[in-house]
Amino acid sequence: MLAYTYIEKGKFALIEKPIPELQDPRDAIVRVTLGSICTSDLHIKHGSVPRAVPGITVGHEMVGIVEKTGTAVHNVKAGDRVTVNVETFCGDCFFCRHGFVNNCTDPNGGWALGCRIDGGQAEYVRVPYADQGLNRIPDNVSDEQALFVGDILATGFWASRISEINPEDTVLILGAGPTGICTLLCCRLKQPRRIIVCEKSPERLRFVHEHYPEVLTCQPENGKEFVLEHSEHGGADTVIEVAGSADSFRLAWECARPNAIVTVVALYDQAQELPLPEMYGKNLTFKTGGVDGCDCKEILHLIAEGKIDTTPLITQRFPLNRIEEAYQVFENRSLASRTSSKQANQGTTGNSLVMKIAIEPA
Repeated sequence: MLAYTYIEKGKFALIEKPIPELQDPRDAIVRVTLGSICTSDLHIKHGSVPRAVPGITVGHEMVGIVEKTGTAVHNVKAGDRVTVNVETFCGDCFFCRHGFVNNCTDPNGGWALGCRIDGGQAEYVRVPYADQGLNRIPDNVSDEQALFVGDILATGFWASRISEINPEDTVLILGAGPTGICTLLCCRLKQPRRIIVCEKSPERLRFVHEHYPEVLTCQPENGKEFVLEHSEHGGADTVIEVAGSADSFRLAWECARPNAIVTVVALYDQAQELPLPEMYGKNLTFKTGGVDGCDCKEILHLIAEGKIDTTPLITQRFPLNRIEEAYQVFENRSLASRTSSKQANQGTTGNSLVMKIAIEPA
C-alpha cells in the first residue's frame, strides 16, 4: 500500500509498505477513506517533535471502514464506518479512568498514531485499543462531517468543556485557524453572551464573518482595546489561546478580566514566561495541556443532530498519490494548480487561506 512516511528531519516521502496486520487482540485494521493534514504533521517534518520516530507513516486525522478486529474488540466490527481518535488509550489506568486519556500510561498511550507508530496518511492503519480509539459514524453523518472528530474537533470540545463557560460570559478565542474554528463551534454550544475571535489573517477573518456572522472579530494590534470595549468586567470572562505565539500568549492574559479562566490549547515552539509582577492581583486560573479525546461519541451525536458542522473547513481535496503537492499547498497556504475533480465547497477560500485539505486514498 502507499504510505506517506517520515524519512528524516525535513523529509517525508510516499513509499510502498505492507498492509498492517493485527498485533494484539485489542487492535483493529481500518481502511482509510478520508484523511487530512494537520499542523502537527509539519512539526514532525521540521523536527519539532523529538518523540516522532523516523520510518513511521504520518497522519492522525482520518476516518475509514473497519476491515478486521482482534478477538478482544467488542465495540466495532468489520464493515463499520468509524472515526479514529488522535490518541490511543488503554481505558484502565488511573488517568484513563479519570478521563485524562492524553496521559494514558500505556507505552502506546497518548499521541502515538502518526508519531510513534504508523498513522493514517496511507490506505490502511492499525489502531491499538480499538474499543477506545474508534467510534461508529451515524448513518446520517458523512465522512467529511466526521473527519475532524478525532483530533481538532475533540480539541475544541475539550477546550470549551474545561473553560467552564457560562451563559453570561464573554469568550475570547485567539486564533481562527482550523483548531480555532473548531473551538468556536464548540463554544457556541455553551451559548455565552458573546464570542470574540482575534485573528491577524484578513482571509480567516472573512471566513468567520461569512460563516458565523454573530461572532465579533478583531486583530491582535487592537485586541486588548476591543475586548475591553465589548466586555463588562474589565476583560473577557474566558480566554482560549489557540494561536501559539509569544504575542498571543501575552495577549491572552492581558485580555482576561480578574479571576478569569485562561485555557491554553496552542502548542509553542519555545517556552513562554508568566510576568507575575505585572499579573499580580488578576488571580487568573490557567488550564493547559493536550486534548483529552474522550468525547468523540458525544461529538458525533451533535454532528448528527446538526449542531456542529466543520465541512466549511475542507477547502481542497487531493488523492493520496498527490500528497506531496497537498503538503506544499497546506504549508504555503496557496491554491493548488489543479485540485481533484471532486471538490469541496470552497466558501471564501483565497490565495492565503487553506483551512484543511482532505486526502482520499483511492
